[in-house]
Amino acid sequence: MARLPFPPAIISALVTVTVALGCGDGEGPTQAHPATRLAFTVQPTRTEGAQPITPAIEVTILDAFGDIVPTATNAVTMALGANPNAAALFGTISVNAAGGIATFADLRVDRPGTGYTLVASMSGAAEATSAQFAVGLTFSQLSVGYLQTCGVTTSGAAYCWGRNSNGQLGDGTTTDHTSPVLVLGGLHVAWVSTGWSHTCAVTMSGAAYCWGFNGNGELGDGTTTDHMSPEPVPGGLSFAQVSAGAEHTCGVITSGAAYCWGLNVRGELGDGSLNSQSRPVPVLGTLTFDQVGTGFNSTCGVTPERAAGCWGSNEFGQLGDGTTTDHTSPVLVLGGLGFVQVAAGFEDTCGVITGGAAYCWGENDHFKLGDGTMTDRMSPEPVLGGLSFAQVSTGIEHTCGVTTSGAAYCWGDNSYGELGDPNSFFDARSSPTAVHGGLTFAEVSAGAWSTCGVTTDGSAFCWGRNEFGQLGDGTKEMRLVPVRVLQ
Repeated sequence: MARLPFPPAIISALVTVTVALGCGDGEGPTQAHPATRLAFTVQPTRTEGAQPITPAIEVTILDAFGDIVPTATNAVTMALGANPNAAALFGTISVNAAGGIATFADLRVDRPGTGYTLVASMSGAAEATSAQFAVGLTFSQLSVGYLQTCGVTTSGAAYCWGRNSNGQLGDGTTTDHTSPVLVLGGLHVAWVSTGWSHTCAVTMSGAAYCWGFNGNGELGDGTTTDHMSPEPVPGGLSFAQVSAGAEHTCGVITSGAAYCWGLNVRGELGDGSLNSQSRPVPVLGTLTFDQVGTGFNSTCGVTPERAAGCWGSNEFGQLGDGTTTDHTSPVLVLGGLGFVQVAAGFEDTCGVITGGAAYCWGENDHFKLGDGTMTDRMSPEPVLGGLSFAQVSTGIEHTCGVTTSGAAYCWGDNSYGELGDPNSFFDARSSPTAVHGGLTFAEVSAGAWSTCGVTTDGSAFCWGRNEFGQLGDGTKEMRLVPVRVLQ
């Protein structure tokens, strides 16, 4: 009998190990263990609203021992878990795994907030919940309308909040919102302007879109039908800027020509008639413009030569030509001042000239012209205080501006705290009063009885009347000082 090289017990152990490893049957390694659960291996981080979460989210398929299942190609589905602001998740929400890993490269959350989570699920496996993350908004521009506010983020998304009676928030509903909601359509927006109950925007490519109330053709789409989401303004015009007034809209195309549409009862379209128009019509005359601003029933603009031209209603001298006669085409503002910007308000107009001085003219109730009186002015009067402004904005009964150093000042009526000065609540101010809080602003926008501004770091702040949520802070409480928009 041959002598065995190892004792029988050792030989038995070696055979057991060989069979367990599958090394003796010619079939290679055994099958991996089945998938039992998921895990986030790349977690979501703070992201900009409506923009892809970066880096891409990764979910790994694991077995009962916590090891990756490298052969898994199962479909993994993503959803929002904790959802503090009733947001929606966009992008590719169902992905087939590769090598046991599902990668989500374009997930987007539409509303700002903190404490969001994602939940990953897969048939036959325990779902996984991500770490909490925040969604923020960084604004580049804001526009305050009658009882709503809209803004553009640095990534080109448009958001609106406040009253939505005619779909002027552009989210496809007529539901009011107390915090920013994404305007539908996936537009890449450069500029937004909101008026009485309608809103218009210009995309990065120069296309104009409008939404909201359209009873006078102010959306410019050839109809008088309201729209709850953006509708393109036809005509093939390439716009540099638009301004939504009470019930009309005007814009400047890239060649400098001005076009207007909507209500035209006082000549506010500037086409030489009193006929309302549901599509853009050219403003009469030879003037070209760098910028236009629309008010209640009037419009003004700045030419490349720094002259100001106005047209429409002139009942209180808001056209600045020294008369109270309406004009259906542009007339030059008196004084020979070199304007860099103008803003048309309810029945008044203000502007900034080269060097930073602010001038106002027109109706002067509640001291909104800022010249220390309540006397109507038919030509530009300097705003008191000697401040150097970069920009001004006119509302219904008040006016605000940002100085070249970034300080915000307001004057006029303060019945709802729209001046941002708690010490003068319910008291009108006849000259510029500093907005409380010491914030450094890039721009401000004055609306009906509220004001908003964008700071130099892209934060949005609002103050004043708030019964429809137009301040965007998640409440309907009036604010006497700036409060941060939920972002």
